[in-house]
Amino acid sequence: MLQEVSSSPSTSKPRAERRIAVRLPLKVRGRDSRGNNFEEETSSENLCRGGAAFITHFDVAIGSDLEICIPQSHFGARRKEKEADFATQGRVVHVRDRDPEAGERLVGVQFTGRRFRRLFQPETVS
Repeated sequence: MLQEVSSSPSTSKPRAERRIAVRLPLKVRGRDSRGNNFEEETSSENLCRGGAAFITHFDVAIGSDLEICIPQSHFGARRKEKEADFATQGRVVHVRDRDPEAGERLVGVQFTGRRFRRLFQPETVS
């Protein structure tokens, strides 16, 4: 069963931070809505210090807890020092159909562990 949080102004809370459209590799672990463990490599659709949205092929429930890892090797070419991967926990706050035929869902998580500390410029369409 797919769940979605209403986006009407009376029930949704405004975001504390603006999300930036940026694609970064993510590894997501958790339990699907049936209680089965899963692990998936995907990429972010957008990101801020306090949360992220990404595409998944798993049916996750709103309120479920996930482990999220963003490999810092993505930034290695620009930086001299090697950084550890960013790992945190997040709680699912919305799930929306992205491409039902492909079984894709857009999942939004609010980080409940460490917050992401990098700053990004939005991706632009050329």
